Amino acid sequence: MLKIYRVDAINPSIDIIRRAGEYIKGGNLVAFPTETVYGLGADTFNGDACLKIFKAKGRPPDNPLIVHIADFDELNKVATDVPEFVWSIIKKAWPGPLTLILPKAPDVPKEVTGGRNTVAVRSPAHPVALALIKSSEVPIAAPSANKSGRPSPTLAEHIVEDYKDDDIDMVVLDAGPTFFGVESTIIDVTKNPPVLLRPGPYTLEELKALFGMDIVVPEFARGLGEADTALAPGMKYRHYAPRTRLTIIECEKYEQLVKLLRDVAIDNMKKGIRVALLITRETSEMLLRDYPEIGNLPIIILGYRENPYTIAASLFDSLRNLDKINVDLGIAEGIEERGIGLAVMNRLRKASSFSRVKC
Repeated sequence: MLKIYRVDAINPSIDIIRRAGEYIKGGNLVAFPTETVYGLGADTFNGDACLKIFKAKGRPPDNPLIVHIADFDELNKVATDVPEFVWSIIKKAWPGPLTLILPKAPDVPKEVTGGRNTVAVRSPAHPVALALIKSSEVPIAAPSANKSGRPSPTLAEHIVEDYKDDDIDMVVLDAGPTFFGVESTIIDVTKNPPVLLRPGPYTLEELKALFGMDIVVPEFARGLGEADTALAPGMKYRHYAPRTRLTIIECEKYEQLVKLLRDVAIDNMKKGIRVALLITRETSEMLLRDYPEIGNLPIIILGYRENPYTIAASLFDSLRNLDKINVDLGIAEGIEERGIGLAVMNRLRKASSFSRVKC
């Protein structure tokens, strides 16, 4: 049974947080907001409790969780042999949407790490998340709170959508919408140079400045295929996907992208395929002005092309909305892989199962 408690995002109720903390201590699950997406958390050091996360989500057991800590002192409880340069980085970047891959401490169970000798750790920049960790008196292991493979939840309503028909004992702390809308950046600092495993709100450009060195960006980090091994969430398996089929339109030149969006939509409509467009405000205005023949198509506005943070913030809600409008195919607009645009394209490509049309 879902127990939903509304809390203020800045000043959450002490009584509600204490109640949720007792839930964690009792080996149960709590869904909570972070600055990125909602997480589904359990006591990091309780392997049986962490297994409940995998069962609830339908998550593959080799797909590791992220450990969330509230204080820097907790890092030594979950990680070992932390390099000196890492301490200088987290003092600048935490709390914040940056997850680091580090050698795991002996007390971290295999259920958290997928059986590996490394652990993913971050400190979330959200008052509710930090209060919950402190009240629980343990680091909280948590992936995103969606059912496995589905778009991540940026609203508590998304969690209810995924679990309302399940017989599950879970507390949900509803603090309204999350800020960034895509999951944290994950970087492996056990490698030299560091390797970007999942792009997120902490952008590649910011990482290079923070680390003072180049960062390796594998193809899977761009959403072009899957990694062979899941060292961290989002590297392997289907992720972020709506139930409706999705394809991405990618072009370097904007005018060509707009025309190709129109052409792909028309070609599918001629085949009797019901189509919806997931596009930016600017592209919607241009399409409707220059190609009035597609004016009757359902359009989901992703945000503003000139402000990709608006696209990131609405992305998962847009993908969920695609499933609510009774179409066969969603055609999404690709954006430039710059700044948070890299994270957006990683999520879109994975959500589409790598289906894309390029100019």
